[in-house]
Amino acid sequence: MLRMIALLGLAGFIANVQAQNTTNFPTIGHVDRFEDSLDSLVSKDAKIEVLCGGFEWAEGPVWVPEDGNKFGGYVLFSDIPNNAVMKWQEGQGVSVFLKPAGYTGVTDYGLEPGSNGLALDAAGQLVSCEHGDRRISVLTHGGGKMTLADRWNGKRFNSPNDLALRKNGDIFFTDPIYGLPQREQDPRREIDFCGVYRWQPNGTVTVQCQSISRPNGIAFSPDQKTLYVANSDGKDPVWRAFPVLEDGNLGEPTAFFDSSKDDRIPNGGGDGLKVDSAGNVFATGPGGVLILSPAGKLLGRIVTGERIANGAFGANDRILYLTSDMYLCRVQLR
Repeated sequence: MLRMIALLGLAGFIANVQAQNTTNFPTIGHVDRFEDSLDSLVSKDAKIEVLCGGFEWAEGPVWVPEDGNKFGGYVLFSDIPNNAVMKWQEGQGVSVFLKPAGYTGVTDYGLEPGSNGLALDAAGQLVSCEHGDRRISVLTHGGGKMTLADRWNGKRFNSPNDLALRKNGDIFFTDPIYGLPQREQDPRREIDFCGVYRWQPNGTVTVQCQSISRPNGIAFSPDQKTLYVANSDGKDPVWRAFPVLEDGNLGEPTAFFDSSKDDRIPNGGGDGLKVDSAGNVFATGPGGVLILSPAGKLLGRIVTGERIANGAFGANDRILYLTSDMYLCRVQLR
């Protein structure tokens, strides 16, 4: 009974965080430490702060640096069912940044119509994976949206999920079926596999991989010579590492991490992932955020107690922002 009262109190507090100018945020969860080397990344007294809540399913966060902002910038993230991109800024709380964000049609489009993965291009423009409009788009500095890609070989994508940008302007993205209202059985589906694609600034779109059943999170190593791709299929819970070839295409992948081979965590597929400047991979997976060394060794796990969709680094890798079910959370890093 006392635990229920405490949880209700926390829920009520979180609901009010959205309108508060505060530096005192509630904390949840814990950090599992499997290797001593984790201490150099996440301190032993690190807390998981809840910055705001009340979302249906938060996803795809990105840190937006801002000159002249005393807090350094703000976080944008998707609330997929609500078809919105939200903005959280220190001292101001959360607000709607963009709506509609992933579906601009006039009829109902299932449970996940909104945007998913978000990123910034070299010009600082917001690039989005859009479920309902089934495209990769860019929000131009003039405020208008432009389609970068919505099809391959004349066929419309399933529902672009997450993306990674190369320094040369290429965009690599994953295209599972989660945004289609009827998923794999949806009559609107035109591509019969879930692919990993490469978009080039000249408009060329090429498929890079067709063999991963549910490709999801995607990110480059710091030198951009390796591309990591998560599979959200629990029957194949393997994070793969693709070499990036001289021509910019992907070579044959190797298994980077397999959750079924580590008995310290449940067997399960992955969702989003990010790579820090030292090459450590922060991958959402079974029970939380798996922290993996550049060699694929599991160092620890950040556990909020809720499902975690994705993460983003802010302040030069010193903060990890997490979209965890209904919450946006923050963990200070070392």
